[in-house]
Amino acid sequence: MANRVTLADVAALAGVHPGTVSRALSAKTENQVNAATVRKVRRAAKQLGYTPNAMARGLRTRLSMTVGVIVPDLTNPIFPPMVRGIDSYLLPRGYSALVVNTDGSDETERTVFESLLARQVDGFIVATGHTHHRLMAEAQERGVLVVMVNRDAHGVRYPAVTGDDSLGIKEIFAHLVALGHSRIVHLAGPAGFSTSEIREEAFRAACEQFSVTGRVLPTSAYSIDAGQAAMDILLDGPAEGFTAVVAGNDLLALGAYHSLRQHGMVCPDDMSVVGFNDMPFAGDFFPPMTTVRVSHFDMGAEAARLLLAQIEAPESTALAVRLPVSLVVRGSTAPAKR
Repeated sequence: MANRVTLADVAALAGVHPGTVSRALSAKTENQVNAATVRKVRRAAKQLGYTPNAMARGLRTRLSMTVGVIVPDLTNPIFPPMVRGIDSYLLPRGYSALVVNTDGSDETERTVFESLLARQVDGFIVATGHTHHRLMAEAQERGVLVVMVNRDAHGVRYPAVTGDDSLGIKEIFAHLVALGHSRIVHLAGPAGFSTSEIREEAFRAACEQFSVTGRVLPTSAYSIDAGQAAMDILLDGPAEGFTAVVAGNDLLALGAYHSLRQHGMVCPDDMSVVGFNDMPFAGDFFPPMTTVRVSHFDMGAEAARLLLAQIEAPESTALAVRLPVSLVVRGSTAPAKR
């Protein structure tokens, strides 16, 4: 049976003192080590397959070395990369993620939250935030450590990691206006989510900034079917000369694709379509989808970093982190049809 890789083994490979390895692999002390050295230590740890002794550390610190991760829908393509990002930060530091799925149900969310608390997780990363998130307000009152990811919970002062949605919408408009589009539809995400609100507000602001005529079509969910249903409403009536669609996410945009085809229209010849998130395979759609790229892997890793920082220093100030986004132009946008 192979001997367990030790902290001293990592130190020898990285060419540093064992104490440096210990500091470099701890969320509390890694900022005391030169960034290049931290990267070198992590490479050595990964190469050797080093895993900190979670049981021994837990006994010293009275921590379970586990984190609860709550997501609304694991079949949504944005969440697996997010979970991978969380794992990428937790595992080298001796933590494990317990991932649960709520299927968008508040009742299920409360059940799994209490179940994870009973397992004595050290904190939560929650991707299910909405504007009236009573569970998160209660969690804060109980002193539970939480970091929100992708969405926040209005009125609850928890750290949150999101993409810069407003900038993403502004970049979409700059692109569409340059193509001659002056009448643009927004397939808004479902009510009650911060992502829906921010993107819709940014859409309305961009319409004013770029002197564009806009129309907001509400949807019932961030899904293909909901996007198609909303788009059908537009195309079943007078389309009012709209030449472009800005969807609240890529699934809604894919629904717009389906609706256009069913109405005998071609994207982008008859109408350009833009998504949001750049989910996996968006470039393989027909046509390949123009969309805003959000690094959900980095979002997960940053959320894990903030949570471990809270665990090490519970009195730390809640932070709102907005990660950069970028527009990826593909084949679903073209000059406006005259």
